[in-house]
Amino acid sequence: MEMLGTTKVTIVDGRVVDVGKPCIRWCPLFDKVHGIKEITEDAVRTNMEFRIRELGMFTPERNLDVDVFVNFGASEVMMTGLRKGLIDTTVTACDGAGTVITDNPKLVQGMGAQISGLIETEPISRIIDGIRERGGIVVDPDAASIDPAAGVRRAVELGYKRIAVTVIDPVTALKIREIESGLGVSALVIAAHITALSRSEVHDLLDSVDIVTGCASTHVRNLVKPLAQVGTAIPLFALTLKGKELVIERAKEITTPVLINTMPLPVLPEHKQPA
Repeated sequence: MEMLGTTKVTIVDGRVVDVGKPCIRWCPLFDKVHGIKEITEDAVRTNMEFRIRELGMFTPERNLDVDVFVNFGASEVMMTGLRKGLIDTTVTACDGAGTVITDNPKLVQGMGAQISGLIETEPISRIIDGIRERGGIVVDPDAASIDPAAGVRRAVELGYKRIAVTVIDPVTALKIREIESGLGVSALVIAAHITALSRSEVHDLLDSVDIVTGCASTHVRNLVKPLAQVGTAIPLFALTLKGKELVIERAKEITTPVLINTMPLPVLPEHKQPA
């Protein structure tokens, strides 16, 4: 998994066996939630070990009933979309299972609450069983492959018409748009884990998605022209009317006060941006 500024972390048998070099020094989200003042290899290792210990990530003890982590994360807006009937199902990825289709709001939130950029995983039977018990469909249980486009095709075969799907690159987003057009369904594409994408990749991505997370990407911040924005430190940008509707619907479920205003976007206070 890539996390905390796309730092690559390898987990084997529930233990962190390798931590790469962080590409950013500070993240306002993890400073706020975990008190991480500087992203170092040790800080990344400690945070991954926390996720393994508390959530059972990459182990048979995986907790699939995790509550909201941030108000406006990808899993949170999809959860709301399912509850409110704006989408029929979701296609996301889970450690130990790979690509998963589910129309269960609690499951999409449980899988995605504190997951970062899942790059590769192997099947863990108890995680797969837990997903199935909660109404999820594991697209490739034998290999736990991660293939959002294949997940969308399978969801269409199952009869779903309005499908939210997470992607991390423009090539996959374009494939999903081609599936959407060819099969006559509606895909709501959410891009996350995009910090390491080049300017040209971000440019192409923004043409193909409905919602994008800001992550630590200066290219997203420089190029995005959102219809709606939530958050200013690690913002979530809605780029289409479908995306805007989903974000606004999510705002209705937030129990704390919410400011709604009109102004030129994006709004990015310099002191709040990742470094």
